[in-house]
Amino acid sequence: MTTSPTMHHPTHHQHWPVQREVVFVAYPQMGLLDLSGAQTVFWAASKALSQRGLPGYRLRTASLDGGLVNTAEGLAVDTCPLGELDLAAIDTLIVPGAPDICQTLDSHVELVAWLHRKAPTARRVASVCSGAFLLAKAGLLDGCRAATHWAMCDTLQQRFPALEVDADAIFIQQGAVWTSAGVTAGIDLALALVEADCGREVSMQAARELVVYLKRPGGQAQYSTLLQMQAQDSSVFDELHLWLAENLGDPELTVERLAEQAKMSLRNFSRVYKLNTGRTPAKAIELLRLEAAKRLLETSPRNIQQIARACGFADEERLRTTFQRHLSISPRDYRSRFTREG
Repeated sequence: MTTSPTMHHPTHHQHWPVQREVVFVAYPQMGLLDLSGAQTVFWAASKALSQRGLPGYRLRTASLDGGLVNTAEGLAVDTCPLGELDLAAIDTLIVPGAPDICQTLDSHVELVAWLHRKAPTARRVASVCSGAFLLAKAGLLDGCRAATHWAMCDTLQQRFPALEVDADAIFIQQGAVWTSAGVTAGIDLALALVEADCGREVSMQAARELVVYLKRPGGQAQYSTLLQMQAQDSSVFDELHLWLAENLGDPELTVERLAEQAKMSLRNFSRVYKLNTGRTPAKAIELLRLEAAKRLLETSPRNIQQIARACGFADEERLRTTFQRHLSISPRDYRSRFTREG
């Protein structure tokens, strides 16, 4: 499908007079934690809201035919039929992923058709992990940035070139459509949805209820840049990456310097590096500098200007721009969320 249905954007209310209905779309072999992790966040938020005398969320799990639906892990989930839902009452529609979605996507024709027709009537639609494949197939992600499990990013991009896959993001909001990375990132997504509805205090109370150590912002990388570089077939550059990590603060650090360090011509180095790591040398420098700055913001008493310089950014403004582009958050806000105390 090529046409992307228009999503509605009803007015946002910080506190609302009625329960908001959150519907989870179930289908055979979906991931259990994709479903239950996000559901538990809304349950915890409802508990926090009831303590404030406010109505919480009404949670429903629905499938095409209703009845028991087997998850990939073997546990069956009881569902109501999608056809019985009052579409006008749905506030949030959430689609979990499935470990084998890349192989089984074409078998979900009826579910994809339902999503294409009906999902846009909800105030917002979200996917957890590889649930993004179902939203993409339904045409709901055309022209959007989207997140999914890191191991499926390339496949999602190849199958759906009309969207832009962000391989690093934990979750992404594009208007009324939200997508999230693998499995436990559904918890981060649900906490963000709760924060958008009820504010930070209720969201943080839900996070504490779940004993979630940190509520990660959407741009937080799925795993460390250096680990990602090492995990790929790039052992030829392992030594270079270690040298790079130790020399990030050098403002004269350029791709030319990396080529010299690797004892290769600039042109050959740039080509071979991209081939082996999947990113350009300049992007690798930027991501490692960003990660070093994040670490210092979490652990160091230095001010932001000093941290910018220590990590090789020309000034605080360059650091801020890089944070906004990759994490959708300012260095100052990042520090206030992630400073490690005690």
